[in-house]
Amino acid sequence: MTWKDALLDFQHYLKIERGLSVNTLQNYTRDILKLEAHLNQKETGISPVDVDKEMVQQAIYEIAKNVNVRSQARIISGLKSFFSYLIFEGLRQDNPMDLIESPKIGRKLPDTLSTNEINEIIASIDLSKPEGERNRAIIETLYGCGLRVSELISLRISDLFFEEDFLRITGKGNKQRLVPVSDINKKYINLYLYEIRVHIPIKKGHEDIVFLNRRGKQLSRAMIFTIIKQLSDQIGLKKNISPHTFRHSFATHLLQGGADLRAIQQMLGHESITTTEVYMHLDRTDLANVINKYHPRKI
Repeated sequence: MTWKDALLDFQHYLKIERGLSVNTLQNYTRDILKLEAHLNQKETGISPVDVDKEMVQQAIYEIAKNVNVRSQARIISGLKSFFSYLIFEGLRQDNPMDLIESPKIGRKLPDTLSTNEINEIIASIDLSKPEGERNRAIIETLYGCGLRVSELISLRISDLFFEEDFLRITGKGNKQRLVPVSDINKKYINLYLYEIRVHIPIKKGHEDIVFLNRRGKQLSRAMIFTIIKQLSDQIGLKKNISPHTFRHSFATHLLQGGADLRAIQQMLGHESITTTEVYMHLDRTDLANVINKYHPRKI
């Protein structure tokens, strides 16, 4: 079996049977292609069926030695899945990745913004320009609904259930969830839709997409990052923020306000509650207040 055929079959398996996101699919594909390229430097024409443990071990060392720990873990995880798939299909008897351990990543606490910083960012948006209303609606939706950037750019008009106060969000693995939307969030989305978007010549196939660029097409992830970077620079913010920072801030502020962790889990679309629990570690003042309020030796 050729690498091309094996990779194509593996991509179909990941997309259809496991329902992985496009980004994960692209990362796995890139890592497998790197492995193939490295192996072909040493063993021209080697098939994925014939790769042994020694070959893979040396290749992983070369591929992963200059990347961070998280990328190393992703590379190893993806390649293990690839060879496990070949075993599942009866093309191999063993997994050459079995003896290769993933590095310990540890838990990284996400950066967050204060409510004042978020207000400053929104206030800095130039509403005299047509894209101003769009950008305000984008920031309000990222922060107000805790969306991933991929969820934001793929949001459709048919996903807006404003009478019921919900958005229908398609998240990782094409899993759908309903996320509450506030009145202020609805107000700014509607302002954009009915004051700005209606004047944009929309490209075919993008008629149902909420947020569009000036050419009437779906915004890219990179464009959302650029918008946020420009707004951050305008207010002189020293933090290095991204679209995901607003999602982290959404969860953190809800938790600080007394929201239930499981409710936050559902709104974020986390499969496991342990992923959401990272937000419990963010505000040390809350923990100090618990001690001062409840511990018998507080005085």
